[in-house]
Amino acid sequence: MAEGGTTLEYTPTWVVAVVCSVIVFISLAVERILHFIGKYLKKKNQKPLFEALQKIKAELMLLGFISLLLTVFQGRIAKICIPKDMANQWLPCQEKKDQTVTHIQTLFSSFLPHGTGRHLLAEASGTASYCTAKGKVPLLSTTALHHLHIFIFVLAVVHVTFCALTILFGSTKIHQWKSWEDYAKNMEYDPEGVVRTKITQVQEHDFIRNRFLGFGKNSELLGWVYSFFKQFYGSVTKSDYITLRLGFIMTHCRGNPKFNFHNYMMRALEADFKKVVGISWYLWAFVVIFLLLNFVGWHTYFWIAFIPFILLLAVGTKLEHIITQLAQEVAERHVAVEGELVVQPSDNHFWFNRPRLILRLIHIILFQNSFELAFFFWIWLQYGFQSCMMGQVRFIIPRLVIGVFVQFVCSYSTLPLYAFVTQMGSSYKKAIFEEHIREGLVGWARKAKKNNKGNAVKRSANRSGQVGPKEESPLVLEMVEAYGKESAV
Repeated sequence: MAEGGTTLEYTPTWVVAVVCSVIVFISLAVERILHFIGKYLKKKNQKPLFEALQKIKAELMLLGFISLLLTVFQGRIAKICIPKDMANQWLPCQEKKDQTVTHIQTLFSSFLPHGTGRHLLAEASGTASYCTAKGKVPLLSTTALHHLHIFIFVLAVVHVTFCALTILFGSTKIHQWKSWEDYAKNMEYDPEGVVRTKITQVQEHDFIRNRFLGFGKNSELLGWVYSFFKQFYGSVTKSDYITLRLGFIMTHCRGNPKFNFHNYMMRALEADFKKVVGISWYLWAFVVIFLLLNFVGWHTYFWIAFIPFILLLAVGTKLEHIITQLAQEVAERHVAVEGELVVQPSDNHFWFNRPRLILRLIHIILFQNSFELAFFFWIWLQYGFQSCMMGQVRFIIPRLVIGVFVQFVCSYSTLPLYAFVTQMGSSYKKAIFEEHIREGLVGWARKAKKNNKGNAVKRSANRSGQVGPKEESPLVLEMVEAYGKESAV
């Protein structure tokens, strides 16, 4: 036992101290980095990004809990024995005839560090002997359990990293629209007066010419085809931005024609980031299903690469087609309009009248793509490029090409389209208010509600002509009360 050094009883104390110190130091360094990032985001009043950071911490805690369970119960799991016939079914690789059960249990152990390999090999042999005495084989060997442990860690890290990169690149694309926002704010949009003195010929408007003529009215199918290809080049144009921006302002904040729509989009996107960076329960269910179906001959990971690919194309096409529908509605109803051309946002343009469904699909796209690429890198680093689990080259290359394509298009086209087009729903997002404004409104709402309640004496005095507290709009009070509840939660 002293030669193998398998337990702390026969391990030098300085080795234990050094290894423990390194692990603790790395853990504390990561914790401090996340802490300082959180303080910086709070200082910059970036609450949505701060909440996304908290979501990442929660995912890391979940990952740590999974790791703890795998470590604590690995011995017991390895001692669960099953019949040999069951162990030879649904294998990811075709077993050679000269392979034995022991070989299966110690497969790929040479890829592990030297000491770790001996330790896992010894444990695997011990569990194999335990089950062999019963005429059975282990449910999952210690080596295989260790590899599964690494895969879960790689999957979580790759998903969080890819989501962060997607948001970063998508935000960079949206930032390029800032010049359009400045141009639109310099235009005098007077919703009640000035614009009505102007007559706009609908068919001559840039937005209608680009989005409607020849597509919406004449052929519905042609409109969908146009929307499909439009997502790959010039997905949002200047006329699209200015027209849809005006439609949003006239619907949700009519009294503020110079409303900063660009900042609103960025805040809303930051608020959505915390939803896509996590791994929901149904995504873990997908992982389990795909691991189950990964047996020899099915090329499962080749076919699942098409799931995010198809979803991405469908979402991008739908978002583009919504813009076309908005143009079609105006063009079919009017020949000319007083003032500027204004579109009417509505949830009816979205699948099942739910704009938020698009975000869930983007979440699935990002996770599925992360899962595909994480599995590839894990197999490559753990078992080597020639592993049977990697598959044939004619299946590997398309998977990688699709993965890179999905990541690029989702970052530079689909995500900016989502941030822009989903504002064309019937309601706006609560991110429309800055956090400090929201806090002020909550306090103001409480005072206004107290004043509006009053008592019989004050109401009588008001009827007598005395000046009393001003009643606030019920809609405003309801809206601010909702924000107050959200802040309390």
